[in-house]
Amino acid sequence: MKKLNIIAFVLVVFGIQNSFSQVKDENIGSEVVNIVKPYTPTISDAFKVKETPLLDDQDNQQKEVIQYNIFSFPVASTFTPAKGKAAGVDKTEKEKLYNNYATLGFGNFPTINAELFITQNLSRSSYVGGMLRHLSSQGGIKDLVLDDKFYNTSLDVTYGVRERDMSWNVDLGVKNQIYNWYGLPTEVIFFDDPTIDAIDSKQTYNTIALGGKMSFKDSFFKDASLQFKRFSDGLSSGENRFFIKPDFDIDVMGQKFKADFVVDYVGGSFDRMYDVDSELKYSTVIAGTKPSILYQQDDLSVQIGAGVYYATAKVNGESDGKIFVYPNVKASYKLVGDILVAYAGAEGDLQQNSYADFVDQNAFVSPTLFVAPTDNKYDIYVGMKGKLANSVAFNVRASYLNQDDKALFVSNEYNPAYGNTEGYAYGNSFGVVYDNVTTLSFFGELKADFSKSVTFGINGTYNNFSTDLQAEAWNLPQLKIGSTVDFDINEKWYAGAKVFFVGERKDLVTVQDDILINPGTFSTQEVSLDSYFDLNAHIGYKYNARLTAFLKGNNLANQQYNRWANFPVQGIQVLLGANYKFDF
Repeated sequence: MKKLNIIAFVLVVFGIQNSFSQVKDENIGSEVVNIVKPYTPTISDAFKVKETPLLDDQDNQQKEVIQYNIFSFPVASTFTPAKGKAAGVDKTEKEKLYNNYATLGFGNFPTINAELFITQNLSRSSYVGGMLRHLSSQGGIKDLVLDDKFYNTSLDVTYGVRERDMSWNVDLGVKNQIYNWYGLPTEVIFFDDPTIDAIDSKQTYNTIALGGKMSFKDSFFKDASLQFKRFSDGLSSGENRFFIKPDFDIDVMGQKFKADFVVDYVGGSFDRMYDVDSELKYSTVIAGTKPSILYQQDDLSVQIGAGVYYATAKVNGESDGKIFVYPNVKASYKLVGDILVAYAGAEGDLQQNSYADFVDQNAFVSPTLFVAPTDNKYDIYVGMKGKLANSVAFNVRASYLNQDDKALFVSNEYNPAYGNTEGYAYGNSFGVVYDNVTTLSFFGELKADFSKSVTFGINGTYNNFSTDLQAEAWNLPQLKIGSTVDFDINEKWYAGAKVFFVGERKDLVTVQDDILINPGTFSTQEVSLDSYFDLNAHIGYKYNARLTAFLKGNNLANQQYNRWANFPVQGIQVLLGANYKFDF
């Protein structure tokens, strides 16, 4: 073996040398080499691991506790994400809202109706706004001998600030109203032409009011409002009213405690009383509070409290003061979530009356009124409200109201012996009488949104009055029913209608006795005012987002009814106009 290795080595060396020598001399001759045995190498057996290794995993080795400390610091980045593109969806274009609008309409009798509303943001938190309104008619009711035209013009301006924790505003309003005592009772009293020609039936009312309100978001002092109003008329009557009403809300041991305070003053004077040529002065101050605590548990909500007031009244120098205490209890229970809710309560209040409030209710009162507050002793009620379907809501309620010194409008009598020759002293105006009245009332209401384009509502009230001194609850109807419907015909056209029914009322009017038997004598008698039905409707066309034309009709049934005794209303009234919206 050793000899073979040596021979192989010699052959390799000789081969290498021969390869180099061929370059120099290609003719090297020939030789014969004899190989005794070929080389056959062998491979020894590999060494194999015969045991299974031990693996350390979490079942047999405890994890080492590692504490991490994170150091956060901002990193500037210039990466700008690409804006995604929303998938195309068919939707209705959002209607643009405008801050201002102007309305102008003209109608028969000749009538003018105009409105202008303007609002402007002065900064991110402050704003200013104003509203100008005018409604007038030149009259023209049949068979009248006195002028029946009227004017009503008002201007309201406001400045306000809205901040995160507080908001407040200041309001200034002025109003001028002109009416006529046109309800001369010519059917039951004879007036000759010279007497009619001498009657000045015009009355003018002027109002100027300055007030404000502030509210807080996160404070026990919730809000406060105050106002000063000066009200006067064309016959030297004047009235001042001032009130301030702060409200507080406090959370006490998870319960909400609420306290409303009020100081309300009204005082004024009239040149004379109706039947006596003597000045009439009056004033009333009401101060009090209505504290209550609200308890809520699951579906039950109960508010328990009371109202305590002190009022002092003065009439022609004679004053009187008294303390009033009222219940203030309300409760509601969700029988079936928001679908069916039962509620009940017992509430009372001392209601401040004023000459301005009486004029708002009946513009034909005489400037000879006794003005006193109404003692709403208690109003006990029980009711239920909820939904009959997703789009149909209802509310039913029964109540029993007890009031002392409730103000009732009644026709002034005509008596030449009083020596009153003012334009309201011919049985063509109304005074105020006070009586203790209890009212049993039933109320029902139904509202439905049949679709986004159609809404419907109907309500009705039945009252049963009981009086102490007066024979009737003068000029208060037992039955009142009202219904409204509004619908969009298409994107351009819309329409709506309103119907209301008012039942019979009672009043006392002056009638002339038999001229032949008792000439120049008069007496009063009770009369019933017929119930009446009134139909109003409107239709409009939206020319574009800014301009809309409309047509309105009132008393379309042409009912010649009397809202007050001897005061018939206008017949069919038609008003054509347009509304324009704009921004500055």
